[in-house]
Amino acid sequence: MRIGTGELFEKRTARSQRFLVTGGTGFLGGHIAVALLRGGHRVTALARSNRRLTARERVDRLADWFGLEKEARSRLAVAEGDILDPGWAAAAAEAGGGLGAVDEIVHCASNTSFAERKRPEIEAVNVDGLRNVLDFAARSRAGFFHHVSTAFAAGQRTGICREDWVESGVFTNAYEETKARGEVLARDLCRREGIRLNVYRPSIVYGDSRTGRALRFNAVYFPVKAAVFLRDIFMADIRERDGRKAAELGIRTKEDGRLFMPLRIEAGEEGGLNLVPIDYCVDALMAVMEDGLDGGIYHIVNPRPTRIEAIVAYAERLFHLDGIEVRGPEAFAARPKNSLETLYDSYLEAYRPYMRDRRTFEVKNAAAALERRRLVCPEFTYEVFARCMEYAVETDWGSRLFKE
Repeated sequence: MRIGTGELFEKRTARSQRFLVTGGTGFLGGHIAVALLRGGHRVTALARSNRRLTARERVDRLADWFGLEKEARSRLAVAEGDILDPGWAAAAAEAGGGLGAVDEIVHCASNTSFAERKRPEIEAVNVDGLRNVLDFAARSRAGFFHHVSTAFAAGQRTGICREDWVESGVFTNAYEETKARGEVLARDLCRREGIRLNVYRPSIVYGDSRTGRALRFNAVYFPVKAAVFLRDIFMADIRERDGRKAAELGIRTKEDGRLFMPLRIEAGEEGGLNLVPIDYCVDALMAVMEDGLDGGIYHIVNPRPTRIEAIVAYAERLFHLDGIEVRGPEAFAARPKNSLETLYDSYLEAYRPYMRDRRTFEVKNAAAALERRRLVCPEFTYEVFARCMEYAVETDWGSRLFKE
């Protein structure tokens, strides 16, 4: 028999239950596992080995990155396994005293690629892998399934997106589509098995608003990284080859040392990026997890989207650039993109639908838990942008995150 509300509350209060976190070596999963551990809970992190490190070594390396305290580490267990393995659920459920003893499952493992050419891999993780984790939930004593999805499971639409199930629709990419399918898959199995289900829908998650630290550098980082990459190429051309290539594109250094790089970025006229920092995202998720004992869907979003013009201004200021403009489609009808703009545009292709997103997200279900703890999503100011991008540069956009 599944755990009741009273028993669930008692076990959480006594910190006597165990959480299983999938995707525990990932961006969101790692932060959530650490938050649970620091909250006094027992956590089993599901992880795979790779060519260089065992599952345990990968988890320990991440714990080092977080500076996880010794006492918290004493409550951390590691289970090696792959949710893509169809036999994983049965084997894990039979591991008496190990994975078979989990009380709550936090499913964070996800393929976040937008590329259509990667659809088979995206579906394998976001649908088939989820099905295997749900199979384990049904076989085990787990009474609560926490599914980390995305606000963009709402699909292509304008106006308000409700905290409700998305049975069908038109989606921007395979990621959105498979996350929506996964939510319904989780709903149907949990209803059938009597398992409580919370679905958390964050929008675009970036680094820590207070420190700038992050484990993943895609989304808002990627267009900035591309602009910095182009800056460095043309600065080298100016220093080492008299700037001949740069001059052909109207690129030059200004008297104040800034690089003038005439670059038009195509975007619509309204909306912006809905950005939430990882610190707020985890705090909000933990608040909802603590209060939402009966199950539900919860948006974790920013009520103040950031306009693309603001991000361009931040990037120009931090990286000593000038000449970048955000223009509507009509500007390119009058004057087609040059080679520099075409090159940069290729970097933005996957992210363009989110650059002028006009969707707004209902936050009714999460409001009480957030208000009780006075949690407010930080604004994406220049100072926050600078902290995050400076950390990205310091770690070479993630390639030097860990000391080898």
